[in-house]
Amino acid sequence: MEARKYQVGDIVRMKKSHPCGSDTWEILRTGMDFRIKCQGCGHLVMMPRPKFEKMVRAVVKPAGE
Repeated sequence: MEARKYQVGDIVRMKKSHPCGSDTWEILRTGMDFRIKCQGCGHLVMMPRPKFEKMVRAVVKPAGE
């Protein structure tokens, strides 16, 4: 199984929705930790890479589109 490459600016859909109702997030930082921003309310969250990769369902819009 090949590891996915995530880039700053990607919009991803998560398995669980945020309490505001949105399930899409923008990646602001990558590395050992990911910083993501909710597309519904703008809330910022930092999470470790293993948890992020487990929670991501799909890349909705790749960076640069």
